[in-house]
Amino acid sequence: MVTGLNHLTIAVSDLDRSCGFYVNSLGFKPEGRWDTGAYLSANELWLCLTLDTTSPANDYTHYAFSIDESNFDQTVARLKAAGASSWKDNSSEGASYYFLDPDGHKLELHSGTLASRLEAVRLKPYSGWRYPE
Repeated sequence: MVTGLNHLTIAVSDLDRSCGFYVNSLGFKPEGRWDTGAYLSANELWLCLTLDTTSPANDYTHYAFSIDESNFDQTVARLKAAGASSWKDNSSEGASYYFLDPDGHKLELHSGTLASRLEAVRLKPYSGWRYPE
């Protein structure tokens, strides 16, 4: 049985640039680095950046990082100052900012939780929504 998310690995085309982005713009902590990769962390989240040919998703696939609402505006301003492009406007509960990393991977900052999302859906259900039996 799965117990949670273990780590994310993201292919990057320029390790220095991507490490700088994730550390300086998003506040990840550097944990180790080698010729073709780096380990970063944010609390319990383990992120691996690895040099590779990049091919970001053309669909809605994206990675959402949790952020405390008190840090949301400051972090979004830092991302915009770093040149991060927005790829979607927020239309769900909680503060969200959808942006691209330097290689075009779709990312999101989100201040809500699964519980707050489920409460919002309970109040305004998605078309066809149903709870597990």
